[in-house]
Amino acid sequence: MRATIKDVSAAAGVSTKTVSRVLNGERYVSEALRLRVEMAVAQLDFQPSAVARILAGKRSNQIALIYDNHSPHYIHQIQTGIWERCLEQGVRLLAQPSDAGSPNLAREVGELIDQTRVDGVILSSPVTDASAALEALDKLGAPYVRISPGTDHGRSSSVSMDDAKAADDMTSHLIALGHRRIGFIFGHPNHTASDLRHFGYRRALDRAGLSYEPKYVRPGLFDFASGEAAADTLLDLPVPPTAIFASNDDMAAGVLTVAHRRGIAIPQDLSVAGFDDTALASQLWPPLTTVRQPTRQLAYAAASLLFDGDGVPVHRRLPHELVLRSSTAAPRSRSEA
Repeated sequence: MRATIKDVSAAAGVSTKTVSRVLNGERYVSEALRLRVEMAVAQLDFQPSAVARILAGKRSNQIALIYDNHSPHYIHQIQTGIWERCLEQGVRLLAQPSDAGSPNLAREVGELIDQTRVDGVILSSPVTDASAALEALDKLGAPYVRISPGTDHGRSSSVSMDDAKAADDMTSHLIALGHRRIGFIFGHPNHTASDLRHFGYRRALDRAGLSYEPKYVRPGLFDFASGEAAADTLLDLPVPPTAIFASNDDMAAGVLTVAHRRGIAIPQDLSVAGFDDTALASQLWPPLTTVRQPTRQLAYAAASLLFDGDGVPVHRRLPHELVLRSSTAAPRSRSEA
């Protein structure tokens, strides 16, 4: 049988009210009584009921992640980073998939808070910039932290990396290898990071004195299928690119698949680069050159800000890294670049 608060009370020889005060970390409990209660809790392996705590108006020891992302590898890292910090804090994580563009988003967020009474919320891109979600959380007075917001940064605490600089660095690397025709696959249009990565790509071209060619830029949705479609279009051009930089690893995987299907040698005939450095990047053939986004660390930091926050917005920016693998190399000759 699962131990109850009455069992703890009897074992410690104190009232249930005293047990409740100790469990809730309240003051006005002597150190001797606190130790007796804590020993009884340990001996009985007592686990407080989350439902009872919620009904009593106490903290639920639960937080929620609200996300909308087409890359399962990215979301897995986000969930892992938050879960690691929750484990240290003794808090449960609820993961709620949502459509950032849904007209029902505000209602869904409100129902989540009302039904679970979570102690705080972490928002992942693109929900992180969804005004309906932000307004609903503000109205409810629910604490929240945003991962990689692109707008209204002073609204809440946040964690991010410099997407524009990361894309600039990768494009500059391809230029340094000798590539002059560099294709780019845009990310999902709902994600601010997509615009920032595109901006970094254009900035690197401009700094190198290379013209921006719209024909070498194709839309994507951060998923494998859109990477395939974009690669087919780029490689069908009369003068195709010698390198393709995809805005995430899932789309880069689509590019590699199309190249293999067409018998195009990687990286001898086509260099391919991605973004994120998910587990997928090292599992592809050849292993993918990519931008290492500190996704798990961003998520861990977001949870830490949520747990340690005092209501004053705090913003943390974590560094990125280029991971150079076998999918990129110099073009066969300068004339082909």
